Order: sequence, then C-alpha cells, then structure tokens
Amino acid sequence: ATSFGQTEPTPVSTPPPKDFVLWSFFNAMYCNPFCLGFLALVFSIKARDRTVAKDLMAANSYGRTARSLNIAALCLGIVGTIIVIVIVALLYRPVYP
Repeated sequence: ATSFGQTEPTPVSTPPPKDFVLWSFFNAMYCNPFCLGFLALVFSIKARDRTVAKDLMAANSYGRTARSLNIAALCLGIVGTIIVIVIVALLYRPVYP
C-alpha cells in the first residue's frame, strides 16, 4: 500500500529491437548483389524469432547484422546500377563520322 503522495514505480517497457524485415525483403527482391539482400533477410528473420522468444540480446545482434548487410547491399546495388547506366550510355552514344 502506498500513502498519499507516493507512487509505485511503473515498469518501463523498452521497445523491441528492430529487425528490418521490410528493408531486407526489398533488398532480396530488387537489390541483391552477392546475395547480401538474401543474407540480410535471413538475419532479419532470426532477429524477429529471437524477439518472439524474448532473447533481446540476440535479437539486437541479429538486427544490427541485418542492418549492416542491408546498407552494403543497397550501396553496392546503387553503385552497380550507376556503372551499368554509364556503360550502356557510352556504348550506345551516337557516333559521328
């Protein structure tokens, strides 16, 4: 029992660790150099499974790995796309005699 003016501490709920499943799915479908998008999706699913199992340390670790793989996949995909566009533009430019 609490007296007037005193409150019991309320438990603070921490948000679950991020698992980046949607970003991983996007990278696996559209931007998958060296299968990094697929690996990110695997780690994202592992992070979500660990969150459901209440193992927040492992979920956080898997989530960070998925985020890093997503960043690498997206950067390599963007750079690769730019390189392909430049090569195609150079190959098919009009040649003047």
